Amino acid sequence: MNTDCKISRRDALKRMGAALISGAVASSGLLSLTSCEVRKNKRIIFYFTGTGNSLYIARQLAGANAELLSIPQMVKQGRYDFEADEIGIVYPIYGHMPPYMVRRFIQQAKLKAGYKFAVLTYGARKCDAVEIWDDISRKAGNAFDYIGTIVMVDNWLPNFDMNEQIKMDKHIPENLQRITGDIDERRHWHEPVTEEERQMHREFMRWTKLDPEVGFLLKSEKCFTVTDVCIGCGICTNVCPRGNYELNARGVGISGDCEFCFACIQNCPQRAIRFRKSEDGSFPNGTEVNPDARYRNEHVSLMDIKRANNQKS
Repeated sequence: MNTDCKISRRDALKRMGAALISGAVASSGLLSLTSCEVRKNKRIIFYFTGTGNSLYIARQLAGANAELLSIPQMVKQGRYDFEADEIGIVYPIYGHMPPYMVRRFIQQAKLKAGYKFAVLTYGARKCDAVEIWDDISRKAGNAFDYIGTIVMVDNWLPNFDMNEQIKMDKHIPENLQRITGDIDERRHWHEPVTEEERQMHREFMRWTKLDPEVGFLLKSEKCFTVTDVCIGCGICTNVCPRGNYELNARGVGISGDCEFCFACIQNCPQRAIRFRKSEDGSFPNGTEVNPDARYRNEHVSLMDIKRANNQKS
């Protein structure tokens, strides 16, 4: 017999103990967890919403694991530094531009992520919204890898009847599935813009005389009025992302910079908030197609809008 194969009693016990430990680890599942577990990416999605469209899209992109953060609430709390594997932003375009609050947020934010994506919601015309966002975010040091748009119900009351808009099939599920696939695969892509779309935006800016560095930032007291059908429910004081509405002894007071998001007028249950006619006929002139039709995304509750936008302490 070859004596080289002999082992001592001590070595045999050591080997037996190691085998028992390995078996216990395997049976407990710890081995499979360490070798097979797939790390989930941390995803943060910021959103701005007035009638729920962008919140709905943000939720669909978030799935079960992402963190959803309201931009008005982040501004209220003074939070601008964030880090994650993936960071996204969803907002509605107003005149093909981001809401002013979204613009200011991205200019102040420090977003650290391996992949950044933006999804812009709109109802009729997007024009060069993708290029506008790319320019704003790059100048702020927050360039986005993916920028796409998705068409939704158009809640622009001056031009559209909400009752007619909700009847239209805008192929939201199909478009959302495509965008979700792109983002999950971390696709690097900016939706193309045509020269015709750029020209349409230039004509819009000439007509409205809006500042391209600001977009829509109007005075709420010049844009809206509260009629005597108001019951003082206070919903307008909670849904305005700038906190421009206040209940007082005389009823509801309105003042402050306005994003023109229509959260107030669209969510008032009494339809007591109306557009104020401009004295000189300038844009916006206070007209709307159907003053009796209002809209909120069917998947989003009034409480959701309040949580997203409420500026009261």
